[in-house]
Amino acid sequence: MRALVLTGPGKAEVQEVEPPVAGPGEVVVDLERVGVCGTDVELFTGGMSYLHTGRSWYPLRPGHEWCGRVSAVGEGVSPSWAGRRVTGDTMLGCGHCDRCRAGRHHVCAELAEIGISRGRPGALAERLAVPATALHHLPDVVDPTLGALVEPGGNALRAVRAAGLEAGERVLVLGTGTIGLLTALFARAGGAEVHLMGRDEHGLHLARSLGFTDAWTRGSLPSLAWDAVIDATNAPGLPALALDLVEPGRRAVYIGLAGTPSTIDTRDLVLKDVTAVGILGGSAGLAGAIAAYADGSVDARPLVAATVGLADTAGVLAGRRPTGAGPGPKIHIDPRR
Repeated sequence: MRALVLTGPGKAEVQEVEPPVAGPGEVVVDLERVGVCGTDVELFTGGMSYLHTGRSWYPLRPGHEWCGRVSAVGEGVSPSWAGRRVTGDTMLGCGHCDRCRAGRHHVCAELAEIGISRGRPGALAERLAVPATALHHLPDVVDPTLGALVEPGGNALRAVRAAGLEAGERVLVLGTGTIGLLTALFARAGGAEVHLMGRDEHGLHLARSLGFTDAWTRGSLPSLAWDAVIDATNAPGLPALALDLVEPGRRAVYIGLAGTPSTIDTRDLVLKDVTAVGILGGSAGLAGAIAAYADGSVDARPLVAATVGLADTAGVLAGRRPTGAGPGPKIHIDPRR
């Protein structure tokens, strides 16, 4: 089958590789749609920290935001999975340790991440082998575009839940990339008053087209009481800003990661009695994201600017936007092309 292979920093090519086989407890999925994520870009450029700690290595097959249809089931897997449309959890824990047994498999010490770490092949390919325990069924109303947005949607939903908001309370989302906009969409669906802060006016156009009229730059941000602030950026200075802006006794949620260390003053954290929450992975939010897409309370499709074939993926990773791409921050790949 065809698969995208990263062979070194800045080097990516479509290769013919051996197709996966459904081992015990696994299924094989014929892939319909795959999202390109900032993590994939970091793996391509060589900037991803895992490449320096030995948790990831080249050659590497990326892709962890995906959907498709089960074409084969392995030993011990219910035959009912065959033919079903699915997506799946990126985070694969060992299943045996205390963290996994407690439902925290996404922080398992032996964690393998599909398309990211420990040599687990990713979804930028025609087919993918996945443990059946990681699968989530997709109803027909969730089309391939939404199906490949479940994984980032699960991350965003977890961030909203961590903010501890009641309906009508005010949240400020820092960042207007894919995760920031998804976070805003899920927060709005939950009844919150949503404000966004972007880097410049240009970056706020899509947010406003999605109905977020309260979209600001740092210079225009109004002085309001923020019941929660969610940092969905990669800017090293914004975690401290989130702590500075949030109301005392409330929550600052951190889902973005900067390329260099970011700092907060724990004196501010303590004296404001603020709860700071970090979000890693969408595992506990995947089912909720699927439900929101299925019932129409969240429509994330405008975030996808274009869908291209597997051969175009290297260019996307290198930062080239496809001809005719819309304003959205996300590019999707159809591996069947």
